[in-house]
Amino acid sequence: MSREEILSKLADAVSEMEPEIAVEAAHEALAAGISPTEAIQQGLSKGMDVVSELFDEGEMFVPQILIAAEAFQSAVEVLTAGLSRDEQQAMSRGKVICHTVQGDIHDVGKNIVKTMFRASGFEVIDMGRDVPVDDVVLKAKEENVDLVTGSALMTTTMPSQRDIVNGLIEEGIRDKVKCMFGGAPVSQAWVDKIGADGYADNAADAVKVAIELVSAR
Repeated sequence: MSREEILSKLADAVSEMEPEIAVEAAHEALAAGISPTEAIQQGLSKGMDVVSELFDEGEMFVPQILIAAEAFQSAVEVLTAGLSRDEQQAMSRGKVICHTVQGDIHDVGKNIVKTMFRASGFEVIDMGRDVPVDDVVLKAKEENVDLVTGSALMTTTMPSQRDIVNGLIEEGIRDKVKCMFGGAPVSQAWVDKIGADGYADNAADAVKVAIELVSAR
């Protein structure tokens, strides 16, 4: 099987939700001398791009995304099994915090975004729901994250997103950490007003915006 065929097999295994095929293709990639980075970026990630597009168009739903993500992660585990922790981190798109903001207990959307991030090559720190602003800022500093994302599903909890931005400024790390927010009542205008960097109203767009923000950083 040629290099191109193996990369195509990796991509198709993800987009067609075939975890076992993804693992098989990952082993084939290693045997063919394809680097883990190339296999992930030119194979698996291409498949996730298709999944994101289908989800955005309403042709794929959460249960299917979870299976596609399983295929992606299963293959990544095979591809990176022989790498050191530092080498694995070097292959990551970036480190991102996902959480639902202080005062808000809704986490379905956050969990979908988290899954999409992980399946798109990000290292995700899931802090859960109703997370105090100070905890988010401290974690961002301790973990040297590239991006903080926070979901607010109620108008009354939206100010926590503003407080996160201000907290990062007070800690002197705002220039090192990008902020992206979303949630039902959140808008681009609100994100602009509070001085954040990005906004997304669905998981597929969240991945695209996150990649742009981290690349720019």
